[in-house]
Amino acid sequence: MNSSPQKFEDLSSTENSGDGESLTVEQAIANLESADLGLRFYAAWWLGRFRIGEAAAVTGLIKALEDEADRTPEGGYPLRRNAARALGKLGDRQAVSPLIGCLDCSDFYVREAAAQSLEMLGDPVCIPALIELLKVGLQGEQLISQPDLSQPYEAILEALGALRATKYIPLVKPFLEHPIELVQYAAARAMYQLTQEPVYGERLVKALAGEKLQLRRAVLADLGAIGYLPAADAIAETLAENSLKLISLKGLLEHQVNHTVASTLSAGAIKVMNLMDLLL
Repeated sequence: MNSSPQKFEDLSSTENSGDGESLTVEQAIANLESADLGLRFYAAWWLGRFRIGEAAAVTGLIKALEDEADRTPEGGYPLRRNAARALGKLGDRQAVSPLIGCLDCSDFYVREAAAQSLEMLGDPVCIPALIELLKVGLQGEQLISQPDLSQPYEAILEALGALRATKYIPLVKPFLEHPIELVQYAAARAMYQLTQEPVYGERLVKALAGEKLQLRRAVLADLGAIGYLPAADAIAETLAENSLKLISLKGLLEHQVNHTVASTLSAGAIKVMNLMDLLL
């Protein structure tokens, strides 16, 4: 799951492998057309990592969404995945339509990356396509009897919440009962964004006390993404890394600042800042 609007930044070994000084913008864009698949893969990641929004970069990444050369033995499309992730970070809405097309890709992770990037780009035109994927796991307005695992439901639900797809609340709500906890949390996150009902925020707060660190980390990201202020104390006390708690609290703080009309800080913002100071 993601944070703001996406989850915490991907901390993969690839992303931490360097500071980006090994490439120039021109080289990275040129490498998208390289015969060396490794160079193409890295270039797509690099352009997203460093938010290179030049027109040639966007064009090259969109073209990479249709790549057929970089395939895994299982049929995955690694370059397409990196290109899809990068396009969300660049913020150029001309990528929306190509990313919607990626929702039909046979690669689960390309579909996931596309949904995450569509969330980041924030164009509601993608909602019907996301809903079609969501319906794969439903029979009417109920989960199918044999829970479906074929779609990236976390990313789909988070995108629908961020895009304020209130028309489709009846299709989002059943996923609160999905057997995978991360999908349940994504549904709670989306339901809070769609309804502003505290019951869904409190469901996430309760999950902060869960036994699995991985799940607690995910919930921290979810609470930060929705800016749920009543979670502030629970976030600060969660058994997880301070760095992740700070990111979550930062999400709450940003929400307070963005939704306060007055020029002075709200009491909620001050409280969150004090909790952040204690974690530093």
